[in-house]
Amino acid sequence: MVDVAAIGERVRAVLPGVLDDLVHLVSIPSISSQPEHAGDVAAAADTVLGHLKVLGCDRARIVQSGGQPAVIAHFDVAPELPTVCLYAHLDIQPTGDVAQWTTEPFSATQRGDRLYGRGTADDKAGVAAHLAVLRAFDGKPPVNVVVLIEGEEELGSPTLARILAENRDDLEADLYVIADCGNWAAGIPAFTTTLRGVVDCLVEVRTLEHAVHSGQFGGAVPDALTTLCRLLATLHDEQGNVAVAGLVAREDTPVEYLEATLRAESGLLDGVQPIGSGPLAARTWTKPAISVIGLDTTSIADSSNTLIPSAKARLSVRVAPGDTAEHAWRCLKEHLESHVEWGAQLTVTSKERAEPCVIELSGDLAEQANWAWRAAYGVEPLQIGTGGTIGMIAEFQRAFPDAGVLGTAVADPDSRMHGIDESLYLPDWEAACLAEALLLAELAE
Repeated sequence: MVDVAAIGERVRAVLPGVLDDLVHLVSIPSISSQPEHAGDVAAAADTVLGHLKVLGCDRARIVQSGGQPAVIAHFDVAPELPTVCLYAHLDIQPTGDVAQWTTEPFSATQRGDRLYGRGTADDKAGVAAHLAVLRAFDGKPPVNVVVLIEGEEELGSPTLARILAENRDDLEADLYVIADCGNWAAGIPAFTTTLRGVVDCLVEVRTLEHAVHSGQFGGAVPDALTTLCRLLATLHDEQGNVAVAGLVAREDTPVEYLEATLRAESGLLDGVQPIGSGPLAARTWTKPAISVIGLDTTSIADSSNTLIPSAKARLSVRVAPGDTAEHAWRCLKEHLESHVEWGAQLTVTSKERAEPCVIELSGDLAEQANWAWRAAYGVEPLQIGTGGTIGMIAEFQRAFPDAGVLGTAVADPDSRMHGIDESLYLPDWEAACLAEALLLAELAE
């Protein structure tokens, strides 16, 4: 029988120190997408490695396979006990316009029950949760533990498959706990069971060898930006549904997502209507989505009365569970090539890709996880989907098909992951630390 009170006391005792370490980790701008911050990603990995070694782990090291560093550490107990891999990532998204932040993004600031700063929720709090659990057990967890802290999840984990292949024996486990998903709401925990994949691509349209006078040639010569806008407009129908033929879509979801909740969580402006059709949860979890997330064209400040010769757009395609990134890419490319107008020259380039996935959560694992999270949070956890992408889950499933996967959370919808004023709801983070500790103890029973 797991002693919930005793484990809770041990977890609470280490949380202040772990929170201090989280604040320090947030101060390291480990932005994996920006080459000038490669040293910061390495510094964050070194920091995590140091914390693990202080716990007495003599099998902790940094590995790389052509990309950003990852930390692998082993806490071996007994071969007859289960092995659990605790995963999180230490890299973060860029800050955006720092002037829009209420406080400095790399100086973690507590206001009320929230800790604000880039990476507080996504996903340095996940790293800190694993550290809290290991510290609560004094570096001697009740089951064998492998720690994997990745440094390029925000890039789509491009070299993780190679890291898994090159370190297969070191990373093999019975269960992978992924502390990088989301809770249903503050105070309401959830396990993520479906995730969309992603295809990132660049679309370039060219109509002229060089810019020309809009008065002299406008009306007879198409400019590239207008042509690109018309092409992008074909990606959705009048309701806002994705209009690319062949993409997989499903409408079945385990819970109902209310429009009022969507509006509150997204900041949808008054009068602006949600797009698409079908259940809102399906639109964000199990159906594809296409968003224009960037444009390269002449700025208004630099514009003149000239026809623009070329323009680029960056598209983010969220791929529904049951589809594949490669299939979605082919469908998108065929759509763009068949819908570009006026004979404009078109180049479509594939960038980041990650696969969608479905996580089976049933049987003993579901029972044990539900008990641990219910004991920690005081309420029953939900099983939910997410519209976001964690490509490494599919990598784990391919590499270790017989292992269990548990998608847990330190963030909630108000955390504004990837956005301005990202924050961590500290009561839920503390509950997540306790829940994970209880799960390890329950697995040892």
